[in-house]
Amino acid sequence: MAKNLIPTINISSIINQDFNSNKSIETINKIKEACMNIGFFQVIGHGINKKNIKNICNVGNKFFNSSERNKKKLSPKKWNNKNKNIYRGYFPNDVNGKEGLDIGDLKITKKYAATKKKQYIEYLNLNKSFDRKSIKILSKYFDEIFTLGETLFKSIIKLYDKDINNSKLAFSRIKTLSTLRFNYYPKQSKPVEISKQDGVALGCETHVDSGIFTILYQDKKGGLQVQNRKNKKWYDIPSNKNALIVNTGLALQFLSKNKFKATNHRVLWNKTKRMSIPFFFEPSYDFKMNQSFLNGCLKFKNKDFVYEKFLNKSLKKFVEYKR
Repeated sequence: MAKNLIPTINISSIINQDFNSNKSIETINKIKEACMNIGFFQVIGHGINKKNIKNICNVGNKFFNSSERNKKKLSPKKWNNKNKNIYRGYFPNDVNGKEGLDIGDLKITKKYAATKKKQYIEYLNLNKSFDRKSIKILSKYFDEIFTLGETLFKSIIKLYDKDINNSKLAFSRIKTLSTLRFNYYPKQSKPVEISKQDGVALGCETHVDSGIFTILYQDKKGGLQVQNRKNKKWYDIPSNKNALIVNTGLALQFLSKNKFKATNHRVLWNKTKRMSIPFFFEPSYDFKMNQSFLNGCLKFKNKDFVYEKFLNKSLKKFVEYKR
């Protein structure tokens, strides 16, 4: 397998929200180059304590190692007809070889979800399957990783010489459709698919993501690969206990007029158990998807084209969302 393709960027200079210092501008330009040329990079100095990452991993592993009954308490209606949720929650490994848990903004209340009646705004009662300590850890991590996503997006806005506070127009807690996901790959007897391109056995199919950024923690077992856009070869993304992996999604590709393209990635088939924790940084459901947001004034030609509809179209390619 080819050597590591993606750069590692120390983003500590922008974590304090200073986007104007020489060091920050240097960092932002590194992010720009990575987004333009590869669509993937690793970040260190991201401000999330290793202890907090360890805690979130422990919460995930404890959940997936709990009983089937406990996990299915959070399943969407497709797997638990007692529940009303369709988008959020736990899905079993009979879908595509892996188990998963999709958690939306933990600030969403039952009343808010009922009032909004939006497809992806769902209240998930985590108390059914998690204790209070675990929920507190989940909430803290969601807050931290969401803030990191905002910081990275502000860097993109800065590249266009726009007001970084415009990020609030795109991302508003609790309207955001951002998802904290746990992917749990059990011991698999056969791969999800064999790559048609190079015959490699896969644990997760080749795909691109839907949102602005995906921010991922992968454990030391690794397995994630990114495709070089130029030579079409696949490159391992090695595990780095100090880093989080960031990749661009289709929403950023759209807003940037294809300047920052979403990049193909996949996961190799691994017979042993492993877990990854991606955070899909997704705009508010009513964010108006218009390329003038980054490239011009804030005028919207198609007021009906909101992120909720953009996401709906994008998710149709994923088997786990056929619910």
